[in-house]
Amino acid sequence: MWMTSGVSQRVSKMGNAMRGVIAFIPSERCQRFLVGDLKEMPLDRTLDLSSRQLRRLPVTACVFDELVKLYLSDNNLSSLPAELQGLRKLQLLALDFNCFEELPAAVCRLPQLSILYLGNNRLYCLPRELGDLKELNTLWLETNCFTVFPKVVCELPNLKTLHLGYNQIRSLPKELGQLEELRSIWLAGNELAEFPPVLLEMHFLAVIDVDRNKIHHFPGLSHMQGLKLVIYDHNPCINAPVVGEGVRRVGRWAESADDEQEDDTSKAASETTAEVTEVHTEEEHNS
Repeated sequence: MWMTSGVSQRVSKMGNAMRGVIAFIPSERCQRFLVGDLKEMPLDRTLDLSSRQLRRLPVTACVFDELVKLYLSDNNLSSLPAELQGLRKLQLLALDFNCFEELPAAVCRLPQLSILYLGNNRLYCLPRELGDLKELNTLWLETNCFTVFPKVVCELPNLKTLHLGYNQIRSLPKELGQLEELRSIWLAGNELAEFPPVLLEMHFLAVIDVDRNKIHHFPGLSHMQGLKLVIYDHNPCINAPVVGEGVRRVGRWAESADDEQEDDTSKAASETTAEVTEVHTEEEHNS
């Protein structure tokens, strides 16, 4: 069994190395080796081209105008063909773990797009055309190069979940308060020196994650009636945020109940997070 597993791993590595070399060859034959023959619309209207070491997306992948989900994660993409905008019914687009320094214009011309994964790229700004994605409700921008909060995000009226963790953001704009549908915001691993004042006015927020920032003092959050979970651990804070009854806190000085009650609280927190984020999370992403 061990020998079989070892051989399988070596074959897999050889296959990846071969794909890596072929990715540099632009011929149609070589591209078909990487993505397969794209001749028929997948029955589930989902196309998964993740982890193919693609350096460009073949135009043939853009002919399925009924496509609903397109996964391009874990490639070497830095651009996309204009033909992508022909996927007018696309609802989910995964571009995470690539080499994008700019968001391709074609992405902003997908009128039904509701879930967009852009994490683990090299983005430092977003085009103003992103605001045209009025159906977008879930946006992942974690682990990029943002030093300033991209204000165009504040023009997405249906946004419910925003992941902006692990950038270098120091503050949030007051315009963020316009996003009345926003229910969860994830800001771990940034450079926030204070708890963002605009969040105090967003009473409808259910989840706030400011883990691993530089916040020294937390204001009271008990007035935020929609709040269910606040994560504030790994900050140089001198106090814990005061929250309303039933709100789960994760961080220093958070109360510890008996084991049974703590287990119930953790379970409730997990269920609440899954419900309010509407992330279609890793299961959705990797399905």
